[in-house]
Amino acid sequence: MTRIIDLLHDSRLPRLEVRMLLEHALNKPRAWLLAHDTDPAPAMAAELYRALAERRLAGEPMAYLLGEREFMGHTFRVTPDVLIPRPDTELLVETAIEAISGKPGATVLDLGTGSGAIAISVALARPQAVVTATDCSAAALAVALDNASRLGARLRLLHGDWFGALPMGERFDLIVSNPPYIHSADQHLGQGDLRHEPRGALTDGADGLGALARIAAEAPAWLKPGGALWMEHGWDQAEAVRERLRAAGFGQVASRRDLAGIERISGGYL
Repeated sequence: MTRIIDLLHDSRLPRLEVRMLLEHALNKPRAWLLAHDTDPAPAMAAELYRALAERRLAGEPMAYLLGEREFMGHTFRVTPDVLIPRPDTELLVETAIEAISGKPGATVLDLGTGSGAIAISVALARPQAVVTATDCSAAALAVALDNASRLGARLRLLHGDWFGALPMGERFDLIVSNPPYIHSADQHLGQGDLRHEPRGALTDGADGLGALARIAAEAPAWLKPGGALWMEHGWDQAEAVRERLRAAGFGQVASRRDLAGIERISGGYL
């Protein structure tokens, strides 16, 4: 007989990961586990836990195994079709929320929305905003739609490549994006969670500046006068992104640092 505590003592993985996987397999919270740790583990739950543990040992991200990740205080469903939301990106959301503060009915566009984490977080924080999100992946849009529905966020989802998803003539007060920006030769693409995330959402297959440059160049045609563009980028790309923003006609160009002190996002205003 396998007891719950026997599974909790699995030494192959960090204790926190063992507990999280077991909570998921049993569909029970931590308090229940602590109160019932000497109970026999249901056979199906034990089998599911062992399967999840093996996948984790093979390197699969915890977020994909659990099917969810917390971001901006909300729980988002994630699948291998979308990037895993990361704390670094909360700076982009906070900046977006600040940018439309005091502007009821502000129009916001999130390019390459993935799980919808950015667009949905903005829509929940600013319910009067009119939020649109695009993605070239139909599978990613299905995840974003599910997240928006579960979290009660109002937004429009469009399928297409960057601005190509939009009806002609639309204009926005704010455009945000976390595009693929990792250099294709970066060794991190072959390490950790990145090995399992959609490669097209991580890198442009070149120097990582392609999508950033394209968005900066095309955004002015989709922004209202005084509108803003903010983009997330790599730790060493801030100056290059600022140069492209200035070349596209943006003013008040600036970068903002994340909690680690890294210039994580850059943006400007028309």
